[in-house]
Amino acid sequence: MKKDKIIFWVTTTIIFLFEGVMPVLFRNDESGKVAMQHLGYPVYMGTLLLLFKVPGALALILPQVPSRIKEWAYAGFLIDFLGASLSYYFVDGFIGFTFLPFFFIVLLAISYIYYHKLKVD
Repeated sequence: MKKDKIIFWVTTTIIFLFEGVMPVLFRNDESGKVAMQHLGYPVYMGTLLLLFKVPGALALILPQVPSRIKEWAYAGFLIDFLGASLSYYFVDGFIGFTFLPFFFIVLLAISYIYYHKLKVD
């Protein structure tokens, strides 16, 4: 049981930091705006993503959040990671950034599996 909790919290914390903290810290970073434009998205898309990522990341990390909300957050991040991977693929082909979101999909899946294994509510 202790091992399960450690696995859940490590994977969930990594996702929280990557999806909830980093976007806030780098929201005005010029490289993020350039990346959005490179992928063909308008600059305001970064702000829109920020408005969904931060609450979603908080939903995953806070134990008080109802499980139905957590399920939506997991689904949202899966869509986000798949969309990121496909965006890089369609614009640049097979490069390193194309596969990076799959690393986070694996972490997300592990977090999701252990969330249900621990029956965290």
